[in-house]
Amino acid sequence: MDGEKIRILIIEDEKPIADILEYDLKKEGFEVMSAYNGAEGLNLAEKLRPKLILLDWMLPDLSGVDILKLLAEKYNIPVIMLTARGNIDDKVYGLSCGADDYITKPFDLREVNVRIQAVLRRFRKAGEEWQGKEGIHKEGIQIKDAVIYVDERTVIQCGEPVELTPKEFDLLVWLVTHPRFVFTRTRLLDEIWGYDFAGDTRTVDMHIQRLRKKLHAGDRIVTVFGVGYKYVSKKD
Repeated sequence: MDGEKIRILIIEDEKPIADILEYDLKKEGFEVMSAYNGAEGLNLAEKLRPKLILLDWMLPDLSGVDILKLLAEKYNIPVIMLTARGNIDDKVYGLSCGADDYITKPFDLREVNVRIQAVLRRFRKAGEEWQGKEGIHKEGIQIKDAVIYVDERTVIQCGEPVELTPKEFDLLVWLVTHPRFVFTRTRLLDEIWGYDFAGDTRTVDMHIQRLRKKLHAGDRIVTVFGVGYKYVSKKD
């Protein structure tokens, strides 16, 4: 990789697994740091602001899902869950809590690297796709008392930042930049999470609920019963 190295944080209590991941990812050209419990992981996330986090589900002090929720409240960082829990309900739960992907142990290091590259690529592509769309400018997109700054991937509401997860941000921008269009949950999964997403449509509902809770403009995201969701502007 050219230029500045991409920083990855591993939060994994089994040191041999963390060491193997760290060694392999460094060979791939990433800058890698490891934490062996949840508290240390949250501290490093605050200090390092990594571009991606690999997060173990089972940790000695906090569950990975609890950490995921705390991360989602504060940072716009994609997270890949690492876990031995492979049933579909666990996958759906982890993904609906804000994870961007889910890797089941034991895993192949090649799969881990490919999934990391895929998440980073989707994250980068989402930001690029919003640029140049009609109505999107450097000064941001105004919705009620909130402004979306697409290039910076931030939302400011009443002068204060609104902490959105990467998928919450992408979903919000997609809806806002396609006003009046009704999107099915399946279409939103394809557009925001990608065709290889392992979850189901409940994930969309969970993210819509959180957007409505976090934004004063949440009432602009309208449920079209039996179909899906749409964004309505003030003039509609």
